[in-house]
Amino acid sequence: MRQLHTGHTLFHEGARAESIYVVGTGHFKSHRIAEDGAEHVLGFAGRAELLGFDALCVGAHPTSAIALEDVTVYAVPVRDLSALGQRIRGFDRALHFALSRQLSRRDEQIALMAPMAAEVRMARFLMQQSLHMAARGQSPRLFHLPMGRRDIARYLGIAHETVSRSFGSSSLRECVRVENRAIAILDMDRLAALACSTCQLEGAPHRTQRPRPQAVAPDLTVRASAAEGRRLRCVA
Repeated sequence: MRQLHTGHTLFHEGARAESIYVVGTGHFKSHRIAEDGAEHVLGFAGRAELLGFDALCVGAHPTSAIALEDVTVYAVPVRDLSALGQRIRGFDRALHFALSRQLSRRDEQIALMAPMAAEVRMARFLMQQSLHMAARGQSPRLFHLPMGRRDIARYLGIAHETVSRSFGSSSLRECVRVENRAIAILDMDRLAALACSTCQLEGAPHRTQRPRPQAVAPDLTVRASAAEGRRLRCVA
């Protein structure tokens, strides 16, 4: 078992993969540094979740893991994985379950990257955090975000200012109360409906696309009409 303080790095991008890690307490963020020096946050890991498993195929960590708070983590040396599976009953099953959960988190991130209004993206993020808390036996309605708004912005692929505006939007204020990092979900059904929405929210910028030119026969007359200025309204 290892203990790390807030801001300390568990492993660096490109470092040799000597162990995989199981989070005991606290939270980590996984990130990668782009060629231009920008930080891309790829995910967050909490209790009983794996870190470093994606490094086994290449022998080096493709990302870095940094503690978001004081944490404990269990290191399992790669060279001992096979022996532990034979000696400890249920080890392989627990490892496979943790890996499956990690893969499902990647699917969650893909869902967050779909084109949608910022408020919808934030609602999906909060719903995901709520489900994670419920899976750990904690309150899905009252919880504390371990990550700051800048990390949330880098994870969602939006501007830092957009995160603050989304928290203060009328759509989220109706179902969520936010005080710094403390989250209180006031209306779970309304938040879930907002998270499932795929349409443009009222007041969001609307873009109209011009129809692409189509090849037509000389004896045909093509009539095109475009209705502009429409806005889709989301009914929660």
